[in-house]
Order: sequence, then structure tokens, then C-alpha cells
Amino acid sequence: MNPFSKTLDALSPEEIAAVMTFEDGDPNENPWVLEKPRALKIDVSDYDPRWAECFIQEKKRIMAILGDTALHIEHVGSTAVPGLSAKPIIDIDLIVADPTDESRYIPQLTALGYVHTIREPSWYEHRMLYLDNPQVNLHVFAPHCPEHLRHRLFRDWLITHPDDVKTYAASKMQAKKGINTMMDYNQKKNDTVRSIYEKLFTSLKNKM
Repeated sequence: MNPFSKTLDALSPEEIAAVMTFEDGDPNENPWVLEKPRALKIDVSDYDPRWAECFIQEKKRIMAILGDTALHIEHVGSTAVPGLSAKPIIDIDLIVADPTDESRYIPQLTALGYVHTIREPSWYEHRMLYLDNPQVNLHVFAPHCPEHLRHRLFRDWLITHPDDVKTYAASKMQAKKGINTMMDYNQKKNDTVRSIYEKLFTSLKNKM
């Protein structure tokens, strides 16, 4: 069974329906825990197998310090797709029972060098922490969170659809030109991302 089918078969009809609905957080909510980050150069690199090794290393460190608090840790995003160009920042989803109970994981992750950067109560109670070396975006969600499930499905879709990997890689290379914020970069490649999601969602509907 391919990765996408395996992930899909594990979802309930309710989870599938939730995945196909993109939720928007409160536009008036200030998500920045410290301050809005400075503008950075957007770097997109060829796929590096060391990204997978970096994830394994960070997963071990996180599991060691969080223990049973870490219900699940998963490598997501473009660096989790072999052969796909990506920003050299490892995206990791950390699933905890209650993201609002920050005392159960924020101090521990801070001890590992992570910095709490984002808190979004209106958007799936999402928290994000950043590690500078190696560069990691650590996303915290609750169990069965639709955004986490989308992360897994999108990753697995790309792993099993090489033509979409090529299209997405080309879109990334084009999107990085002439911009200096992550928001602008994501906006420029958004049409490609949504077109891939349309194919993915069609597959989901056929399973409902």
C-alpha cells in the first residue's frame, strides 16, 4: 500500500470531511509571542537526504524530554518529500493532548533551544516553536487536528505523485524571486498548492 492510501484508510469519514475544509483564524488575533520576525532571504535548495536524518535526531531529543506528553511526532512539509526542493527548514508536527497546557511542553522544549514564536488560539490552538541550529519549525496541534491530517496527506500525496513534485518544485523556484517575506513566498506559490489539494480532495471524496 502506498503512503497516501495508508494514511487515508486510517481516517474516519468525519476526519476526511474536516480535512477538506480550510479554517481561517481570527484576522484580528496577534499570533506573535515575542515580535513579528524580521524579513529574511527565502532560500530554496535541492532535496538533501540529511533533512530526514535531522528529523530523526530532533524526534529523539523531543521524545526524550517530553516523554508521554508527546503523543506523536511527524516529519511534514517539503523536506519530508524525497526529491522535492525546499527551504532548508525542517517542519515537524508535535501532537499533544492539550496545546493550551503550555506548561507541559514549552519549558521543556525551551531547554532544548526552541523558542516559542507563535500562539494561535483561534486556529486549531496552533503553537509554533523555532530552533535555529538546525533550523526547525515545530508545530503543536491536538489529536485529530484537521491541519495536521492535511500536512500528512499532502506529504504522502506528493511522495506518490512525482509529476506534482516537479510542478511544485518549479513553483517554489519561481516564487522565491523578488520577495523577502515568507507571506509573499507562500502567496506566490499558493495557486499551485491549491491545485494539488484539489486533486487530493477529489481522491478523498471518492473514499467517502
